[in-house]
Amino acid sequence: MNKPIRNRAFAGTALALAVSAVLTACGGEGTSSPDTQAKNAPGAKAVAVKDPLVATFDGGLYVLDGESLKLAKTIELPGFNRLNPAGDDDHVIVSTDSGFRVLNAAEQTFPGVEYKGAKPGHVVLHAGKTVLFTDGTGEINVFDPDDLADGKKPEGRTYTSAEPHHGVAIELSNGQLLTTLGTEEKRTGALVLDQNNKEIKRNENCPGVHGEAAAKGEAVGIGCEDGLLIYKDGKFTKVDAPDDYGRIGNQRGSDASPILLGDYKTDPEAELERPTRISLINTETAKLRLVDLGTSYSFRSLGRGPHGEALVLGTNGILHVIDPETGKVEKKIPVVDKWQEPLDWQQARPTLFVRDHTAYVSEPGKRKLHAVDIESGKKVTSVTLPKSTNELSGVVAGH
Repeated sequence: MNKPIRNRAFAGTALALAVSAVLTACGGEGTSSPDTQAKNAPGAKAVAVKDPLVATFDGGLYVLDGESLKLAKTIELPGFNRLNPAGDDDHVIVSTDSGFRVLNAAEQTFPGVEYKGAKPGHVVLHAGKTVLFTDGTGEINVFDPDDLADGKKPEGRTYTSAEPHHGVAIELSNGQLLTTLGTEEKRTGALVLDQNNKEIKRNENCPGVHGEAAAKGEAVGIGCEDGLLIYKDGKFTKVDAPDDYGRIGNQRGSDASPILLGDYKTDPEAELERPTRISLINTETAKLRLVDLGTSYSFRSLGRGPHGEALVLGTNGILHVIDPETGKVEKKIPVVDKWQEPLDWQQARPTLFVRDHTAYVSEPGKRKLHAVDIESGKKVTSVTLPKSTNELSGVVAGH
């Protein structure tokens, strides 16, 4: 596989369905399941997996070969677990009830690297750094993912927010750290710290701040309940939504495009809003465009292609390939059957994970996982797994 130009995961990814969603997970010790214990018996060295994918199921993790989608190992890990790329060729970050745990997906083992803390939240990859935000403590950990290679906990930067909250942080190439402001009850905006963790910028004009993404030129967008806040070249710029309540809570960016892809919700009272419009925010002009896809989608439906294409998996089962400059849907790729987003954000639904030129899409209702070539629009590989999966991620290097 070619190295990706840009891949965002996450939750940034970790991603939440609602402003008040709490990113919690229940974890335990990882062990092989009975059907894998024989081939992974003591003395039997696990065969390294190429470009591994990892999917969660109720009770554990599946590690799969990224090309063949062959199931390499089943790892028992009780409870609701979340996944994000760690930022190198081998590792994935698993969020559990005790904190972030590093999984060597290539070798299908937990090397013992943990960042303990209640409610592990967003994981952000940017400019060669991986940033973890622990909601329950407000602690931020920054490290070079290449330092995971020796199986030890990397030495890195730390910062603790003034108040614990459901937040996110990103370190820029110049060493500045952009992070959210808030409490458990209210989130208001963002601040920027210099390399010594001294505050140098602040903006509190972003109610309900949630999620982040970086665009071409290192313009960083964070979502608000009334638009988006952009930090670029040392300045904050607010992009107002056309509605009084126009929430952009989940975003995807690309180094190949100055335009961010976001969701868009307009009903603050909805138990679950199923929007059909997505937002495209130009970080150079600070202009926002809404595009109606004619189908709803979920917070696990957004991605970016290798050339900056905006990708959205609709509940009509179609992967929409969108030109971010024009908002035109250039390609519609049928991938899964029609589906409906469940009310509970922790419940399984088709999930999109993009790496290089391949879009991986899960289909929990059929226990399937599909690999689609974005440019040809053809389904390359499909596999049926023992159990229905929930979250889907994999290794992503070169961010």
